[in-house]
Amino acid sequence: QVQLVESGGGLVQPGDSLRLSCAASGGSVSIYAMGWYRQAPGKQRELVARISSGGTKNYADSVKGRFTISRDSTQNTLYLQMNSLKPEETAVYLCNTAPNRYFDWGQGTQVTVSS
Repeated sequence: QVQLVESGGGLVQPGDSLRLSCAASGGSVSIYAMGWYRQAPGKQRELVARISSGGTKNYADSVKGRFTISRDSTQNTLYLQMNSLKPEETAVYLCNTAPNRYFDWGQGTQVTVSS
């Protein structure tokens, strides 16, 4: 069974950038469309970015132009570059197949945007 481990979160100020990583182990994820999700307290989990196995990228309207999803199949790793972060983007960020979850959720990585 594939295990997903997210990292790279932290406390940043509004307008700052972060780069998240999602390392997969126990199997290759290269054949899957993968995505980054986020879940804020009291809110539903939302898919913010998706990348197909062929590299086609899709973004939620709220992050278009600021977030960039990428993958390194040789490293079995997914990335999310987040620029111009906003306070309302404070959440736990998680990765999984997209748009439907196939693997167990990892712990996620906390992103806090606050001045």
